[in-house]
Amino acid sequence: MKKIILLLSVIVLVISCKETVEEAYITEEIAHQIVADPSSAEFYKIAPKSIAKAKQTDPKIIKTATLHFETQNLETTADKIKQAIGKFNGQVQSDEERNEYNTVTRSLIIRIPNESFDNFIDEISKGVSYFDRKEISSRDVTEEYIDNESRIKTKKALEERYLELLKKANKVSEMLEIEKELSVIREEIESKQGRLQYLDNQVSFSSVYLQFYKTVAEREDATVSYGSKIGNALKSGFNSLSSFFIGLIQIWPFILIFVIAFILIRRRFRRKKQ
Repeated sequence: MKKIILLLSVIVLVISCKETVEEAYITEEIAHQIVADPSSAEFYKIAPKSIAKAKQTDPKIIKTATLHFETQNLETTADKIKQAIGKFNGQVQSDEERNEYNTVTRSLIIRIPNESFDNFIDEISKGVSYFDRKEISSRDVTEEYIDNESRIKTKKALEERYLELLKKANKVSEMLEIEKELSVIREEIESKQGRLQYLDNQVSFSSVYLQFYKTVAEREDATVSYGSKIGNALKSGFNSLSSFFIGLIQIWPFILIFVIAFILIRRRFRRKKQ
């Protein structure tokens, strides 16, 4: 039964691939040989018509951009970016603000329709005198996309043949074996479909990783006067002294025991001397 299933799989695979190969010549003798020796299947691989197929499919390009720059006003820059996002029908995937020792940083991950990607980058780059980091990249996934589509079509054809075989099965063992193969095929189809959906999403919406920051240390130091520094120091010293006394109050039972023990020991030594 297993050999019949494997033989059927090979024949269905070749038949379903006729639309995506340049030439396919396979006989029943070759199919039996592949069943007998699966490793020989490598010899009978047929080159796909990737070039002809690619001409019929729109290019699938994933674009990404990483921008990092300094700004003098975080709020003004953020408003400008939000306006650009609305103008080009983008989406904010995440928005984070982080305060460090001498900088305040705003980080955004933005999804922009692929056709508006270049215009969006030009829009948010206006007024930026210098980029600490500016990386723009594109990745062509057309071949992977076509390959996944072809594999899904092949697996679905194979699934249909197994379903037909399942209807003709008479033994429980045969039915279980076919259902096992069907389960594997269905998982592979769902996996490829999930990958296609991911590629569609990445191609339709480009990702922009945007980070802008403001240096605040120098400005803060300039606004603090010498008198304010003295006042802050006195206040800090008073707070430290208050904390010290509060700490003593918290351990007063131990201090009391120590004082009583010290007095008793001292009296005992005096009596011995007398």
